[in-house]
Amino acid sequence: MQNKIITEAELTNFGDVKTLSSKALALLEQQKTVWALLRKNYDDLKSIQIKIFNFDGIKIRLQFNSGRIRSTSAKVDSESIKERKCFLCLENLPEEQVGISFNDDFLILCNPFPIFKEHFTIVNKMHVSQTIFRNFQTFLAIVKKMGDKLTVFYNGPKCGASAPDHMHFQAGSKSVMPIESEYDSSKEKFGRIIYKEGSAELFAVDDNLRKMFFLEGSDATEIESIFNKLIGKIQELLGIDEEPMLNIVGMYKNGVWRVIIFPRAKHRPDYFFLNDSDKIIVSPASVDMSGLIIVPREEDFQKVSEDEITKIYNQVCLGKNRFYELTKM
Repeated sequence: MQNKIITEAELTNFGDVKTLSSKALALLEQQKTVWALLRKNYDDLKSIQIKIFNFDGIKIRLQFNSGRIRSTSAKVDSESIKERKCFLCLENLPEEQVGISFNDDFLILCNPFPIFKEHFTIVNKMHVSQTIFRNFQTFLAIVKKMGDKLTVFYNGPKCGASAPDHMHFQAGSKSVMPIESEYDSSKEKFGRIIYKEGSAELFAVDDNLRKMFFLEGSDATEIESIFNKLIGKIQELLGIDEEPMLNIVGMYKNGVWRVIIFPRAKHRPDYFFLNDSDKIIVSPASVDMSGLIIVPREEDFQKVSEDEITKIYNQVCLGKNRFYELTKM
């Protein structure tokens, strides 16, 4: 394991190492010098194509990114998972790949198939299943440590995680996903407060595309308490004991956490399963739910319109009636 952890002394040759986020950026520069695949894929980001759609002040960015085909179309059923080696386990990492330790249990790695100009995967050093249960405080800690330069997110094992068998978070360049800059206006225009505990507040937000919750506050214990209550409410509504389908995005600024929670109804929209002429390979995860929709095929990039975007969100988000029930906290 030790040979997969880069020292701070090594990182000083590639950038500032005063904060965890700056260490991560220095790691990215180091990895570009030694890892040809990663370097090529980051260079390829310079030529990605973007379209911007506007829905009554809500911006949705469509990104054509062929490098994401493996993640977007990944087989995540139990049989397929059993048949492949876990690509997040330390013993299976490429020889060139190294990372930074976080809180003993996690390792920050550069994502070799980036969506952002800085994209990291934060993996558990042990092979344990993807779950936010028992890991939410770690999520908040990472958000606080990296929030000055990066936005942190979590994909549930059944709604976006291409490695549902291995616990991990991701982090990407700050202020790239549209919802980050729209947070305040969306809360004011589409949100209403439904629960409060100490300094922490929970808002229900329906912007006519997505149904989500905004959870914010300055005390991590209070935030976790409300989060656990919300998860319990979702489990009760759906009649399940396991983790409900969720995508989570975390930001931190001026001593305040902002956590966006997307309860999900489906992993993939109907378009993913249609015949070739109508098929759209899109598999919404945290990034897509936050307004940056990734399509790895150019034909899909050319044909996706406002109508398809609306239907994609409608098909994967929790339905209006169930969302309304959740707002009765």
